[in-house]
Order: sequence, then structure tokens, then C-alpha cells
Amino acid sequence: MATGAAKKKPAAKKAGAKAVRHVALLRGVNVNGITIRSAELQALFVELGFGAVRTVLASGNVLFDTDETDTAALRQRIEQALRERFGYEAWIVLLAQATVARMAAGYPFERVDEERHPYIVFGSDPAMLDEVMAKAEELETYTDRLQRGDGVLYWELPRGESTDTPVAKLLAKTRYKSSTTTRNLRTVEKLLAA
Repeated sequence: MATGAAKKKPAAKKAGAKAVRHVALLRGVNVNGITIRSAELQALFVELGFGAVRTVLASGNVLFDTDETDTAALRQRIEQALRERFGYEAWIVLLAQATVARMAAGYPFERVDEERHPYIVFGSDPAMLDEVMAKAEELETYTDRLQRGDGVLYWELPRGESTDTPVAKLLAKTRYKSSTTTRNLRTVEKLLAA
């Protein structure tokens, strides 16, 4: 059933405005009882008036084109539509695909390692990323490696321990749910190739 938020169309387009490819990274999709099928997610973004909509994997990754330039308003509109359509407390990190490419290129650790997983922690609030970094530096951890990047945290941890390390437990805190989301570097590379 379509909702009021889903029916809203973007403001009138400015003459000559060029569409930019965006990546919406949804937090907490298809975990903890929040199940959203990719086809339903794609349909919502189409209804919101975006072009070239594509979902990647089943973990809340949406690529779309828009000429809207107010990223904060765009993010709020998408989050509200997700809340109304799917009935959960939706949060996203919204970035231009070119920005995600730059972030991925800056990954400082080994990209291919049979013993460790490469992750990027994306954030919509730089202060929260700074806070996570500061708190992580206080932890006694010999398993995680965390480094601050431009708009992200780069994270590496042992395979099979993605929810058990000190940094994983820190990132799982409710305080960071509305402003951070984590993706494996391989998933990010699929978003860039799509």
C-alpha cells in the first residue's frame, strides 16, 4: 500500500540540473526481524521519483539517480518513506557513488586477506565517527584495526568474529544506529561496479 511519503514527488527540477548517482545504505535490513525484499525496496525508490534504481545484494543497498541537491532533505524523505512503507525505525547513510568510490580507494589495510575481513563504517554524522574512533582507542583490543578516513572508519577484524570483537560491540550500541552502517569492502566494490 502506497503511503503519503512514498507519493511525494521531488521539487521542480532546476533547468540544466544533472542527475547524480547515489548510494543509499540502509541500516539493519534483513536482520533482527526486519525483512525487506529487494523488489519491494526497489519499487519504493521508483515511486519516490528516482531514476535507474537498482538494489545490490539483500542487505539494504540501493543505487539511484536524482538531480536533487539537498542531501539532508533527500535522506529524511527516504527514511520517512521507508518507515511508512515497511514499519520500522529506518536510518540510512546517503552518499554520491563517486564519494563511495573515493572512500573505498582509501582503504588502508590489506584488501585480500584469508584471515581478516575488510570493512568500511559509513557515517552520516562526523562527530559520531570521531566518537567511535575515540572510544575504540580506549579499548584493549588486539583483534581489531580501526583507522579514521574522510567520512568513514576503515575496519579490519578476524574472519568469523564480525559481531564478537570489541569494536563490533561498540558499533552495535544503540547510540550509533541512527548515524552509522557497516559494509564489507567486497560489498562496496559491488556497489561501485553496479
